[in-house]
Amino acid sequence: MNKPLESRFSLRPRYGEADQMGYVYHANYVSYCHQARTELLRELQIDDKTLESNQIMMPVISMNLRYHKPAGYDDLLTVITKIPQLPVTRFAFQFEIRNECDELICSADSTVVFVDKVSRKPMRAPKMIIEALEKHLYFSHYETEHTH
Repeated sequence: MNKPLESRFSLRPRYGEADQMGYVYHANYVSYCHQARTELLRELQIDDKTLESNQIMMPVISMNLRYHKPAGYDDLLTVITKIPQLPVTRFAFQFEIRNECDELICSADSTVVFVDKVSRKPMRAPKMIIEALEKHLYFSHYETEHTH
C-alpha cells in the first residue's frame, strides 16, 4: 500500500469553543476536521467555489470521532488530514488532531459522496479531482477498485 496523501493544518480553539470545564466542546472537532479537509483540497486547487461552479456537491455520509485527551482554549492544535486512496464515488478522509506535545487529542474518519448538484444523484469522482490527486501521489489500481 502506498503512503496516503497528507496535509497539516493548525488552529487555536477560540474562547467560545471551550465548555464550562475548560475543554474544547466535543462537537467542535467535527468543524475542525471539515476545515482541515477544505484546506487540504484547497492545496490541490480544489476549492468549494470550483466544485460549486462545476455542479459538484460532496455531502458527508459518515463521520466517526474518537476522543483521546482533552484540549483547551488557545491550545495550538494540528489537524493531520490523510486521503488513504483515490475516490470512486465515495471520498474517504482520516484525521488526527494533535497538541503541541504531539499527543493525540482526537482521531476521526469521514466519508463524503460525490453528488451532481442538479440531479442530486451520486456520481463518479470528477476527473478534475482524480487528476489533482494523481499529481500529488500515485495510488495503485488495486487500491481504487477494491477498497469499498
